[in-house]
Amino acid sequence: MLGVAITIVAAILIFAFEIPKLRKKKLTKELWVFSVLMVMAVGLGIAESLHLSIPNPLNGIRMVLQPMSNVINGLLK
Repeated sequence: MLGVAITIVAAILIFAFEIPKLRKKKLTKELWVFSVLMVMAVGLGIAESLHLSIPNPLNGIRMVLQPMSNVINGLLK
């Protein structure tokens, strides 16, 4: 539970330092991208601190590309 609290406090501090800079420069697109990525990072950080199973993105990429690899290997044999 301490890991969750530390993750949230760190995220709040990062938001507190970065958002005013982005608003001052009127970088709205960058602000949205920063916010979305930060929320995703905080979610993954909380999940990791709670020892939840986080899927590996490489497995998804492999699942998508494996059929093409099999076809290409079949053509080259």
